[in-house]
Amino acid sequence: MSARSAVVTGAGSGIGRAVARAMLQAGFRVALAGRREEALRETAAGSPDALVVPTDVTVEAEVDALFDRVVREWGRVDVLFNNAGAFGPAVSAADIALEDWEQTFAVNVTGALLCARGAMRAMRAQSPQGGRIINNGSISAHVPRPLSVAYSVSKHAITGLTKSIDLDGRPYRISCGQIDIGNTRTEIMDELGVGSGALQPDGSRKIEPTFDVEAAARTVLLMADLPPEANIAALTITASGMPFGGRG
Repeated sequence: MSARSAVVTGAGSGIGRAVARAMLQAGFRVALAGRREEALRETAAGSPDALVVPTDVTVEAEVDALFDRVVREWGRVDVLFNNAGAFGPAVSAADIALEDWEQTFAVNVTGALLCARGAMRAMRAQSPQGGRIINNGSISAHVPRPLSVAYSVSKHAITGLTKSIDLDGRPYRISCGQIDIGNTRTEIMDELGVGSGALQPDGSRKIEPTFDVEAAARTVLLMADLPPEANIAALTITASGMPFGGRG
């Protein structure tokens, strides 16, 4: 049986890089998508099963070209890890600029939709039909951090997108699930100050626990590796002891 093919967006760093490498090690052929070609090549590390495709997920033509390239090279798309995202500005809902709001949504929501659309079209047309889409949500899809309105609302939208994809894909054996990750050690955790003191709802700052990104990658691989007749619709993985249930 031919190796399964996957597309990972935001593959140049963080969770996307870890997931792409885990999938390559598990025997997938993986198309690495992201804006920075050099970073994608670092993720690929010379693997013959990695396909580097520089892509801005907010540009429709580039996303369409990404999936056309994968189908041309490998004949099908079996898995999409819809991971590209932006945190957006750390401001109150009262102070956010419309431009910042729209840019966050362009990446986190419109970009995710464009990639899901490309994957679904390929999965619907291929033989045998079907495939799996995994959306990277966030625990902010459940409970926001302070001063994260654009990011938090966009991640709530991802939950709706996940459910809609899973429903609309049903006639074509396309399933969709969402993984919500909290405080895995990546660059964005440094931006939030999680390791040095993240802003809490009461105005204080607290050093929060984190966990290794490789554990998050293995969890995504678990979802990707399920047989077609099974799907994890929603999964939450967090650092043990982090203030998630206690937010608010």
